[in-house]
Amino acid sequence: QWVYNILEKKAEADRIIHENPDPCNGFVLVPDFKWNQNQLDDLYLIALVHRREVKSLRDLTAEHLPLLRNILQEGQEAITKRFGVPGSQLRIYLHYRPSYYHLHVHFTALGYDAPGSSVERAHLLADVIDNLAMDSMYYQKRALSFTLRADELLLKKFQEAGRV
Repeated sequence: QWVYNILEKKAEADRIIHENPDPCNGFVLVPDFKWNQNQLDDLYLIALVHRREVKSLRDLTAEHLPLLRNILQEGQEAITKRFGVPGSQLRIYLHYRPSYYHLHVHFTALGYDAPGSSVERAHLLADVIDNLAMDSMYYQKRALSFTLRADELLLKKFQEAGRV
């Protein structure tokens, strides 16, 4: 609901850094709660897509390339304009598995070791775009590795099935 409240401007409308209002290929860019906006060393913003049916990396196909390219280009431009941080100094990625199932893209300062920015969980947006340009169904076919905490129910299910 938090995501929908932002997209509908029922909450945090004053925190929106950039918006592309296109219902198909648009998004809003907002500071993440992990970032207090007082310094750029731990810059952290989130792009939330307007499309509600796109839940995660697994849903993406070549149809979504205009959306993903908009996020990459406009997100970098907005951050450069507002904070003076060039795109070359940003890590731009999606999580798999995400913490919530509404497609969103993370923008962090390149030097910031943000939670979940490691290779086990983060998929660079530029790589996602390239993969989908090569194969529209890449993320429906590809095996994706991910880490699980020892106390997660999903890990127990994998163990019971003999998959771990």
